[in-house]
Amino acid sequence: MKRIVPLVLLCSNVLAVTAQITTPVKRANFEVDGGLRANIFNGTPNSNTDDWFGNGDPGTGTFVIDTTGAAYINQLYINTPATRMLPLFRGMRYPQFSIVNNSMLIDAVFIRDHHGDDSTAFASGSNKNGMSPANWATPVAQGVPDKNDILDMFMHVRRAGPNVTDSLWLFGGVSLEGANGNRYFDFEMYQTDIYYERASLSFKGYGPDAGHTAWQFDAAGNVLKAGDIIFTAEYSGSGLNNLEARIWVNKNALTTVTPTAFTWGGAFDGATAGATYGYANILPSTAGSYYTGLQCGANTWAGPFSLVRVDNSVVTNYNADQFLEFSVNLSKLGLDPLVNVGDPCGMPFRRILVKSRSSNSFSAELKDFVGPFDFFRAPMAAASADIPVFCGSVGVSTISVGNPLITSLYTWSTPDGHIVGDTVGTSITIDQPGSYIVRQELMDSCGSTYARDTVTILLDAACTVMDKKDKDGRFIWQKQIGTKGFVLLPNPVSSQIHLALTSPDKADASIVIVDLSGRILKQVKTNVAKGTSSINIECPPGWQSGTYFIKMIVGNEVFTQKMILRR
Repeated sequence: MKRIVPLVLLCSNVLAVTAQITTPVKRANFEVDGGLRANIFNGTPNSNTDDWFGNGDPGTGTFVIDTTGAAYINQLYINTPATRMLPLFRGMRYPQFSIVNNSMLIDAVFIRDHHGDDSTAFASGSNKNGMSPANWATPVAQGVPDKNDILDMFMHVRRAGPNVTDSLWLFGGVSLEGANGNRYFDFEMYQTDIYYERASLSFKGYGPDAGHTAWQFDAAGNVLKAGDIIFTAEYSGSGLNNLEARIWVNKNALTTVTPTAFTWGGAFDGATAGATYGYANILPSTAGSYYTGLQCGANTWAGPFSLVRVDNSVVTNYNADQFLEFSVNLSKLGLDPLVNVGDPCGMPFRRILVKSRSSNSFSAELKDFVGPFDFFRAPMAAASADIPVFCGSVGVSTISVGNPLITSLYTWSTPDGHIVGDTVGTSITIDQPGSYIVRQELMDSCGSTYARDTVTILLDAACTVMDKKDKDGRFIWQKQIGTKGFVLLPNPVSSQIHLALTSPDKADASIVIVDLSGRILKQVKTNVAKGTSSINIECPPGWQSGTYFIKMIVGNEVFTQKMILRR
């Protein structure tokens, strides 16, 4: 049996009032029913609605979180109990901005927090929402009260239809160890690339305005620049008691600015009573509901990754009230980028930090946290050529985006080369050396550039093709690029990396392959002979399609190239 929850309504430009709803709701075809199973809405099968996960239930509804490796993770929990302590991250199973079941899926994430005593918690003392993250204190290791201990968190953003003008909805959820009494948590969303550095037990990359990014307005109350946002929630045994939206502003804005997208709610909290910057609550400027929330009933399925409790036991179902879920209509609340600054493909925030706190006061002591983590980060175009250098004479080369999004628009141009045929798409054909630029729009209706990448095709007039081919039937070059670097043959690669270089002397060589986050995936040490050498490196099956970097150290010289892996 699902729990009854209050639904907040707004009577235009006055304080919010509450009204009860007795059943869960569907928002933008997504279930807000205190459960995780697509096609099962409030215990009723064949609902044809979406949810966080799927459990094989029939219906046209889908699930949004990538479940790759779930069976393997669960087996690890059994065979290697120490893995139950580790965090787990899964993103959205669809490309960002995909149209699925007539809704535009923007992004989604599921994160399992560290378990046991560790530093991803706030140290006992005065850590408050209104403080700069620079002043938050975290311990080397510290336990957290059960009702404040975050086990898992969920977040998903979608539009209610296929168009950029359809309402933008945010869905959030947390699993807590304790299910009794009142529980309080915050979803805080940042404009900067804030991150937590475990080595120094501190937060880095926070905003310029007392540790956050302030919202800015023109004289008419229009938003010039979006800032940080926080949603603060309170759940009791009967359900969601309150959900409040706040934005980070200069306190003077409360008396000098009349926003066009929302109204001030009257509350303001900074680090101190006289703080210049702080979080001010906001309300919709028009009447109508804008948030809902439920918590789970007893024996609710905990998802394909199971649930790891604080005592490191692994269970398949939640206790009653252990999973808390809510939804917010960002468009109604005036936090839609299209509403704010007229950008249909803009993002209202870049990173998210989920926190729990000790009481319903916004300035109560903070307890546990998960994150910060990336959100709204679509892959940026990364292009490469199958023939990066014309050997001896010009030829034909194909330049491709190695990580294309089906919803993105890719447009190509060149200031000094020549494109054969169409200039729109994920790849082009070229027949002259030069620089080739790809411009990415997240959707063809956005108009603004999301990312660019440039590929340079060279002509080596002194190069000749060897008489023999390699084992895969590709020509290799007799003269590569001297001591100025190395060549990938070809690029993109599939299952094996072929490196070719020419060295003036016999030398030791070290090769390091890293991903976009800088994580070292493979290190190879070898010797190269004087003259032309060829080095082959296997790509493990676990490497996903995408962009990588290869660093080669030969003697005292260091060379780096971008590699596109295409499975």
